[in-house]
Amino acid sequence: MRSSGRNSRGSGSGGKNYRGAGNRRDEQQQRAGRPRPEERRYDVGDGPKAGPKAGPKGGGPKAGPKGGPKAGSQGGGPRGGSQGGGPRTGGPDAGGPKAGGGRGRKPGPARPREYEAQIEERNRARHDKPRVKLPKTFGEQEGERLQKVLARAGMGSRRACEDLIDQARVEVNGKIVTEQGMRVDPEKDEIKVDGLTVATQSYLFFALNKPAGVVSTMEDPDGRQCLGDYVTNRETRLFHVGRLDTETEGIILLTNHGELAHRLTHPRYGVQKTYLAAIQGPLPRDLGKQLKSGIQLEDGYARADHFRVVQNTGKNYLVEVSLHEGRKHIVRRMLAEAGFPVDKLVRTAFGPIALGDQKSGWLRRLTNTEVGMLMREVDL
Repeated sequence: MRSSGRNSRGSGSGGKNYRGAGNRRDEQQQRAGRPRPEERRYDVGDGPKAGPKAGPKGGGPKAGPKGGPKAGSQGGGPRGGSQGGGPRTGGPDAGGPKAGGGRGRKPGPARPREYEAQIEERNRARHDKPRVKLPKTFGEQEGERLQKVLARAGMGSRRACEDLIDQARVEVNGKIVTEQGMRVDPEKDEIKVDGLTVATQSYLFFALNKPAGVVSTMEDPDGRQCLGDYVTNRETRLFHVGRLDTETEGIILLTNHGELAHRLTHPRYGVQKTYLAAIQGPLPRDLGKQLKSGIQLEDGYARADHFRVVQNTGKNYLVEVSLHEGRKHIVRRMLAEAGFPVDKLVRTAFGPIALGDQKSGWLRRLTNTEVGMLMREVDL
């Protein structure tokens, strides 16, 4: 009986050995919270070492006559012992997962750092795969719908732009579009409505009624008032198309379309400008003929395309002069050479863009139709 009690206490000492406070390794595990994989201990017995310490209920050599099949079903088995059962061996003294030796352990085994690193690498590789380019029938189609491009360019709502297409008024790259849903590239394709080019790109076009005393530059190092003072808070840099004398008023164009600005001022394209000049009379009847025939200046002949008297009050005359040349002070010099110095000069039109009733110092954005007329003027 003593040996049986000693064996019984021995089976309890197996759990006590794991839970003992004097075990330094167990104290380190408890302080660390979760043991490292190589230091983890298991209470599942194995082989003949579990047999000699089997208790009365373990089904081992000292299990007694009642420790047959019933004892084996509770944890005896061929390997017997209180620690020899499988993961579900019965009995309070059995050394399975529910034994007293596992009360201080946290559920769930810890994974090694190497395994965590492998998982992280797999996840990263899954998300870093290059994007597969699907066929055009399944992926995004190239370009934009024509009616969307026209609407963004200011030709009206999308429904109105669809009506323009139905009326065969829209052409792309020289061909009239008759079907809806056509896709275009605004940066490459040439789009026209009623023969006028549509400015689909991100270009800006403005008309400024320049007051007298303003310098025709975007910046002035001397601090004088200039064109840039009227276009502040603009993210895009604008260019002035041509120049006006400091004392000359009237329309001047501003844009960031470099090619258009270049062609509008190039003599090859001969864009016509119209001026109103206040002079003192009386005027000879052949003054218009003299200006059209040509006036000899220091830098060569200068000819007017058109001349007419707009208003006459006593000796005060208001005349209109149109010409396509762009030399410096050209109108003032021509009238002064003819014997009629200019008191006041206003440019009222630049090509197809008229000043109209735009107030002095006001800046307005050109309409898409006006931009189209300018481009047609210079074959763009």
